[in-house]
Amino acid sequence: MNQAIRPGVENPPQAVATPQLSVVVPTFNERDNVTTLYRRLEATLSGIAWEVIFVDDNSPDGTWEVVRDLAAGDSRVRCIRRIGRRGLSGACIEGILASSAPYAAVIDADLQHDETQLAKMLALLQSGEADLVVGSRYIEGGSADSFNRQRAGASQFATEVAKRVLRVKIADPMSGFFMIRRDKFEQLAPQLSTQGFKILLDIVASAQGDLRIKEIPFTFGSRLHGESKLDSMVALDFLGLVLAKLTNDIVSLRFLMFAMVGSLGILVHFSALYIALEALHLPFAEAQACGALSAMTSNFILNNFLTYRDQRLKGIAILRGLLLFYLVCSVGLLANVGVAFSVYAQEPIWWLAGAAGALMGVVWNYAMSGLFVWRKR
Repeated sequence: MNQAIRPGVENPPQAVATPQLSVVVPTFNERDNVTTLYRRLEATLSGIAWEVIFVDDNSPDGTWEVVRDLAAGDSRVRCIRRIGRRGLSGACIEGILASSAPYAAVIDADLQHDETQLAKMLALLQSGEADLVVGSRYIEGGSADSFNRQRAGASQFATEVAKRVLRVKIADPMSGFFMIRRDKFEQLAPQLSTQGFKILLDIVASAQGDLRIKEIPFTFGSRLHGESKLDSMVALDFLGLVLAKLTNDIVSLRFLMFAMVGSLGILVHFSALYIALEALHLPFAEAQACGALSAMTSNFILNNFLTYRDQRLKGIAILRGLLLFYLVCSVGLLANVGVAFSVYAQEPIWWLAGAAGALMGVVWNYAMSGLFVWRKR
């Protein structure tokens, strides 16, 4: 007579080793690269308990589907599919906070980072020599020769700005290849911005010298598949991050972006006003209305593509958002004038009253835009 098999006693489930290293990979349209990266990690991390977390920004090319197929065959592979959110920094933060290992690495999916350095980076953290290990292109033995002239110049300029303005003391603060103790990261996470691309710079600047940092050289490779995600907006992201850190994060990166767009709107307003008066010969009141409408429209377009690009409005939602933005800014204009008159009545200094009104206007527009125009769904 056959005895019944009791699961969990005679036949216990196979134990899965607790990972010592979580590799976080932010992705957007990288379906041609993720399988190759997974195979490379599998080869280089042999003998190490590891997991890889792909954080995908709902890639139109179906990157997340490829990752899900990999995960079906290997429990060490995980996928976080983000809907309605975009941005490398935010993806890295979510991935590290979702990790289960005491050490977390960030590596790009485009195969330009040298995954063979991960074991060395892990050893430095486990030995207690460092809290953060950075893969550096700009120390002896490292190289960024794959950069074209324009990108190399931009990278070097940004590195110098970071060193001088934020007093960051590492050679390559713009690197996207690093490994950190997860407990140290969790302490810093509330101070980090989810916008932008320069998560390492944000970490180092936020730590204010409290992290023991080691740099190891690596050669930055050439992209094999897909297109670079870097564009002209990255420069504004970087500038906004620098300004945010200079204010000790009192002012958010998104607010600074919103304010910078508003400053450009002033130029649009005066340009449109001048054209309406001089070229179209409109009465001042109508010309002023044209200037205000032009500025609000340009501000909406720039904010939609830059400040709120992780929540970008598309299709018919753009028209609805534009009308709501007009309404928000109209009320903001009334708040601007009201505060300016109030300040001027107390202290008749025109520039002080004007600045107070302008600040009130931008704070109102920013707060209400986040609530009604680009609210998270």
